[in-house]
Amino acid sequence: MNLPMRITFDGNDYTYMVMTKGITKEITAIHINLNGIEYQLVCNAKGDWDAVDATISDHSGLLKAIGRNIKLRYRL
Repeated sequence: MNLPMRITFDGNDYTYMVMTKGITKEITAIHINLNGIEYQLVCNAKGDWDAVDATISDHSGLLKAIGRNIKLRYRL
């Protein structure tokens, strides 16, 4: 089981878990669990990771920050 990862966004602390195993530079999608809701992050043409199935109420800025955090951590 993956350990929870933490991020501070807009002065609030959030905990999320990366559900995808074996993340490498060749990976095209990453699954995360944030507050009990699973999201899929995919790499766009600019190299940024965005949530595919996010709605307006899903804090798109937070999901982009998590994508940047994962990108830096795993050196994608």
